[in-house]
Amino acid sequence: MREAVVRLDEPPVVANVGVGVHGPAGHTDVFRLPDLWQLHLYRYEADLTVDGTHHSVRPGRVSLVPPATTVRYRYRGRSEHLYAHLRLPATGEPRTVPVMQDAGPQLPALSALMLQAVTAWPSTPVRAAAEVWAVLWRVAHLAPPAPQGYADGAHPAVTAAISHIESRLADPLTVPDVARAAGVSHNHLTRLFRAATGDTVVGYIRQRRLERARHLLRESTLSISAIAASVGIPDLQAFNKACRRELGASPRAVRGAPGTPGTGRGSGNPP
Repeated sequence: MREAVVRLDEPPVVANVGVGVHGPAGHTDVFRLPDLWQLHLYRYEADLTVDGTHHSVRPGRVSLVPPATTVRYRYRGRSEHLYAHLRLPATGEPRTVPVMQDAGPQLPALSALMLQAVTAWPSTPVRAAAEVWAVLWRVAHLAPPAPQGYADGAHPAVTAAISHIESRLADPLTVPDVARAAGVSHNHLTRLFRAATGDTVVGYIRQRRLERARHLLRESTLSISAIAASVGIPDLQAFNKACRRELGASPRAVRGAPGTPGTGRGSGNPP
């Protein structure tokens, strides 16, 4: 077995988290967990066979093995790893994850999260489950994604560009600046972005600014001027025009829509 299908839309149910130590009592273990996934972050060298497929265990590698899977470890002495045994939801978006991967640059973050889960487990199992969930999401994205569609399948430069945009919607954003942050040329980013999202960089920025503006107008009591500034359109006249063009109504009308907090049905006032 080289790959497993996981679903991470909901948090895992963690049965146990800890530091496993093997080797001193024997050089071979063969076992399976009938109902639980095994998540291991290794600190040693060994040989692992998962349903007949060989994998090399090395420090800094991470494995994720499905339930009811037979594993065979051959140790080379005292062997210590961080582990979590857990149940994953049966529904949600399926993601294919390699059974064994190198943590690479993610190793410090994964180690810290697993250690926090171990520390939290005895007294706060919900916190431990949250830490393990964060580990699982990172593990699911260690391998370069297949080039298919938007988000998970996007080129790394597109992912970097989106991250830069999302964290700076309140700031002036230009395509050359975004391309520089993504480490590619203006023209190359334009081509990659169009292929991954079906939109231009400028169009994506505009869409995300107005989506955030609509959310804040409908769900918060922030002033319209504060919302305009928070989405990078501080000129109120320009913000008004952008709302009418993208949202189909003025900021005040968007805010006054039925169900919006503080108005209409959302405040208990008559419709």
